[in-house]
Amino acid sequence: MTAADVVVLLAEGRRMPRPLRGLTTISADAVTECRRVVVVGSAADLAAVLTGLLKADRLDIEVAHVRRPWQARRARTGVATRIPLIRDETGTVITGAAYWLPPEEGSATLRGEATVDDAVLFHGEITGVRIEPTATMPGLRAAALSSRMRPRGWVAGRAAQLGTEAALVVRDGVPSQRPVRRSTFYRHTQGWLQVR
Repeated sequence: MTAADVVVLLAEGRRMPRPLRGLTTISADAVTECRRVVVVGSAADLAAVLTGLLKADRLDIEVAHVRRPWQARRARTGVATRIPLIRDETGTVITGAAYWLPPEEGSATLRGEATVDDAVLFHGEITGVRIEPTATMPGLRAAALSSRMRPRGWVAGRAAQLGTEAALVVRDGVPSQRPVRRSTFYRHTQGWLQVR
């Protein structure tokens, strides 16, 4: 792959790593016009790029993620492998973790029921739930959170669903604008091309 095939999307406040200098820097709306994009930024920045590629039906574009300078060389020369892409019902992708939490800070518990595929993750009241994508099938895992916000009892599956009176959804550190009564994270029919 030549330098002309690789572009960099530099998140706000990030500096260009030395191994990527000389590559073209693009904006988020131009991501669909390359063969490989290197995202220099957070998990939320990567998720935003993948959400855009999903909506544009361009999951054929290779994506590398650089959070630390030492990852930059591999982002330029590494091999792309298709891994599961986890999204929710709004079409938003997660790459790090998502949470279902009580809707207000003063509320200590989340009430409702969550399942992972056919397994009940919880029924009743709970501190919260953490959902993570996995690099292998079935695609995601979810766990109930202890009172100290630590995951306990991971359950792997293709989809995690929640029904509740009200929950705050946090996707890669970004909270939703309003509480929801239902939320689903699931493996998309096509994975994304992760550069390693």
